[in-house]
Amino acid sequence: MSRFNTSGVRAHEGSSLYARDARTELFLLAVSNMVGQYTFYESADERDSRYAELVRTVGLIDPQWTARFLAWLRSAANMRTAAIVGAAEFVKARLDSGAVTEGVSNRAVIASVLQRADEPGELLAYWVSRFGRSLPMPVKRGIGDAMLRLVTERSYLKWDSPERGYRFADVLNLTHPRAQRELFGYIVKAPHQPDLPIPASLPVLAKRAELMALPVAERAALLEDPEALRAAGITWEALSGWLQAPMDARAWEAVIPSMGLMALTRNLRNFDAAGVSDEVAERVAARLADPDEVARSRMLPMRFLSAHRAAPSLRWAWALEKALQHSLAGVPALPGRTLVLVDTSGSMNVRLSQHSDLLRWDAAAVFGIALASRCADADIVSFSAPLSRYPQGWLPFRLSSGESVLRAVERWMTGGYFIGGGTNTEDAVRAHFAGHDRVVILTDEQATSGDVERALPASTPLYTWNLAGHRLGHARGGVPNRHVFGGLSDQCFAMIPLLERGERAEWPF
Repeated sequence: MSRFNTSGVRAHEGSSLYARDARTELFLLAVSNMVGQYTFYESADERDSRYAELVRTVGLIDPQWTARFLAWLRSAANMRTAAIVGAAEFVKARLDSGAVTEGVSNRAVIASVLQRADEPGELLAYWVSRFGRSLPMPVKRGIGDAMLRLVTERSYLKWDSPERGYRFADVLNLTHPRAQRELFGYIVKAPHQPDLPIPASLPVLAKRAELMALPVAERAALLEDPEALRAAGITWEALSGWLQAPMDARAWEAVIPSMGLMALTRNLRNFDAAGVSDEVAERVAARLADPDEVARSRMLPMRFLSAHRAAPSLRWAWALEKALQHSLAGVPALPGRTLVLVDTSGSMNVRLSQHSDLLRWDAAAVFGIALASRCADADIVSFSAPLSRYPQGWLPFRLSSGESVLRAVERWMTGGYFIGGGTNTEDAVRAHFAGHDRVVILTDEQATSGDVERALPASTPLYTWNLAGHRLGHARGGVPNRHVFGGLSDQCFAMIPLLERGERAEWPF
């Protein structure tokens, strides 16, 4: 999956690192890049510029690969903004160059990365801000295809807003989807005609208008009829404004049945603060613990860790543990002896995104503990560089039999396993490797010194999971027993047994 072609390059921290080829660099950056986010070694502008340039370069060199990659990035990898930006840059580069490739449709690439009803407006806003108001036909047609697929009465009510730079009406007016729908006609006219009659074919909009016409004093009575709220497309975000009252237990209990798993997870603290009943809480917990619900939500394990830390009540703990375990279903059970090294250097002490309260080293600890707990025999070590509190620069972590991942992660946090110094990766490998069958390192690859690859016998598989997407790596990849993966999904771990069985493991799309 990964290829490195030159060595002898110096990292930010001073070690000899390996430069990646463009496809590998793009892949690792995309699956770890929350667009617009600062990292320890790159500003947001530098990182975003590098990403855009990589998309344009790889898109011209290998358009088939890039088209598949962008569709996968938005779907299986669930990276929303990176996919939208990538599609726009890909199409712009191809249009500027005049490239025509059999089997690659610019229109289809645009449509493939738009999977939520607010995203056509997001792509349109990015295009105009970056390239100007002239919309090429493939962009118009691709956005129009997505609007036909995504816009429903409910998605219109949920995502259209005067606060957005491009409302649904603007998107429709600019792209002109060829299929005519009564809903589209209503959306285009409604901003200019407040009293526009709602067609009989749009029952959700009609029901919403009926509820909005109710006197405020009569609205609370409808909390006894959750189905009426659902039929009108009243979401939890809209309910408080409609009631013109705070969200108490009664309000939450009325809207909880129509909330998705992501919304439920985000609001556990609010449920406790409002005093939601134990009966309703049990139904929420049952959904959190349902493997099918977790799979459909495509939520990452860190979401459940964040919810666990935020929720004051213990009544969610077991359900969140189950949810986290379900979200880690792709982590394999590995035979033999495994050394897992978790980078807890200062450069890993960076937020995953501006909207997250979790850090890169939180993610590394979650996945490191999850992997180690599935192994037949594992040693797991937190490593950084020597400090006064950690004279050796590392700290082995002892797994407890039967301990939940959430409990182990909290013990890691409270036990001082987040060290915070430099990144002496080679020293950690040499100190702890003892004939293991494989070594897994979770890191941003910004090693302080040394050469990680040479610290291991060539016959020992080394798997690096890069959580930052920096340009350089601490070992080669795509050669025997040297492999690099990236991002915050469990699926790359599933490739370890494939590689060790000698099967062909390529890009996951």
